[in-house]
Amino acid sequence: MIPSYHFKMRFKFPWLRNITADDFHGKFKLGFQNLNCHERTLVSNSVAVSDESITVHRDDQSAVYIQNVLKFRRDKPVEEIERALNRCDLVLTDDFVLNVLRRHRSDWKPAFIFFNWVTKIGPREGAFSPGSVIYNEILDILGKSRRFEEVDNVFVEMSKRKELVNQETYSVLLNRYAAAHKVEEAIAIFNRRQEFGLEMNLIAFQSVLTWLCRYKHVEAAETLFHSKKHEFVTDIKTSNIILNGWCVLGNVHEAKRFWREILESKCKPDVYTYGTLINSLTKKGKLGTALKLFRAMWERGLKTDVVICNCIIDALCFKKRIPEALEIFKEMNERGCAANVATYNTLIKHLCKIRRMEKVNELLDEMEERKGSCWPNSVTFSYLLGSVREPEEVPILLQRMERSRCKMTSDIYNLILRLYMDWDIQERVKSTWNEMEAMGLGPDRRSYTIMIHGLYEKGRKDDGLRYYREMTLKGMMLEPKTEKLVNATNVKLQERRAK
Repeated sequence: MIPSYHFKMRFKFPWLRNITADDFHGKFKLGFQNLNCHERTLVSNSVAVSDESITVHRDDQSAVYIQNVLKFRRDKPVEEIERALNRCDLVLTDDFVLNVLRRHRSDWKPAFIFFNWVTKIGPREGAFSPGSVIYNEILDILGKSRRFEEVDNVFVEMSKRKELVNQETYSVLLNRYAAAHKVEEAIAIFNRRQEFGLEMNLIAFQSVLTWLCRYKHVEAAETLFHSKKHEFVTDIKTSNIILNGWCVLGNVHEAKRFWREILESKCKPDVYTYGTLINSLTKKGKLGTALKLFRAMWERGLKTDVVICNCIIDALCFKKRIPEALEIFKEMNERGCAANVATYNTLIKHLCKIRRMEKVNELLDEMEERKGSCWPNSVTFSYLLGSVREPEEVPILLQRMERSRCKMTSDIYNLILRLYMDWDIQERVKSTWNEMEAMGLGPDRRSYTIMIHGLYEKGRKDDGLRYYREMTLKGMMLEPKTEKLVNATNVKLQERRAK
C-alpha cells in the first residue's frame, strides 16, 4: 500500500485536490457517475491504491492521472512503470496520448517510456496505432533534450511504416539537429527527403537554409546554397535567408559581400533585402551607408515599408540628428508609407530627452487623431512619464492615459513609484504600492529595488532593510548592486549597535 500522503498532489482540477488514499476511490465514483458512457475513459486505481477499477472521464482528466502515475514512479524500473500502465484500462486516442506527452515536454524520460508503452500495447490490442502527430511529438521532445540516439531509433521505426514521415517530421528533425549544432545530420535529413516520399523542392531547400541560419550556422548554409543553387531555380527569397543570417550574426563584412553577390546575380533585391541590410548597418553604427541604401530604394522605385523607416528614424535620433528624423517622418506620409505607433514612440522618446515638449504634445494629439495603428500605448506613456518634472504632472498624464483606454502595466507603476520616491512623497508612494498590488501588477523585484535604494538615499536604512526582508521572504533574487548596498547597510548598523 502506498502511504496516503502520496496523494496530496496539485491537480489542475479542483475536485482532484487533497485526495487521500482512503477517499480516493469514492471521490472518483462520485465525480463521474452522472456522465454519459461515451465520455468515459477507463483507468484503474490499482496503480495508486488497489486492484479495483475506477472511472476517469475526459482525456484531460485521464492525462492528469497518468501524469502522476509516471511522476511517482519516475525512478522505478521501466518494467514496473509499464505494469502500472497496463493496469489502467485506457482507451487510447491521438488526443489523449498527445495530452500526456505534452505534459512532459521538458521531461523526456517519462514521455519516452509512455510512448514506447503506447507503441507496444496499442497494436497488440488492435485498437490503436500511433500516427504521425504522436511520432513527431516524441521526436521533438527527445530532440529538445538532445537525446539523439533515441531520436534515431524512433525515426528508424517510423520510417518502416508507410506514410508516417511527413513535412512536420522533416521540420522537427531539422530544427532539433540545427539547434544542437548537428549540421551534417540536418543536411543529411534534407538530402533524404525523397526516400520518405517528400518532394525535393525549393520550399524544402529554403527550409533547411532557414534552420541552419537560425542557429548561426550561416557559413554552412551559404556553402549548401552555392552547392545546390543549380538544382533549384533560386529566387531573391532564398538569397535573403543567407543575407539575413549574416546580419543576425552581426557580421556586416560578410553581409556586404553577399549583398554584392546578389547584385551581380540575376535576382533583384526586394524591400526585405534592403530592410535586412539597413537594419544590420544601423545596429553597427554605419548610418551613412544605411542612409545611402535607403535613398537608393526610393530612387529605384521600391516602396519602403514602415519597419525600414522606423529603423532609419531611430538611428538618426540616436545620433541626435532629430531634424533629419522628422524630415524622414514627413517624407513617409508624402510617399504613402503610413507611420505606426512605433514611429511616433521613437520620436517622442528622443524629443522628451531634449525637452521639446511642444512637439511631443503635437505628436501625441496626432496619434489620437489618426487612431488605429497609431493609437498611444503603454510605451508612449512611459516615455511621457519619464519626462515629467513636477508631481502635479503625473495625475494629468494618468488621466490622459485612461482616456486613451491604455491599460496600466507593472513597468508604468514602477516608473511612478520611482518618481514619487525621488520626490519623497511617501503618501503617494504608499498609494501607488497598494494600487499595483491590488491590480495584480506587482510589487516585483524592480519595485523592491526602487524602495530599498530610495529609502537608503533618504537615510531611512531600517525601512529599506524591512523591504529587503519582505523581498527575500517572497523568494526574489537581489540585483548585484542591491545586494552590495544591503550588505554595506548591515555592516554599518552592526557597527552603530556595537558603539
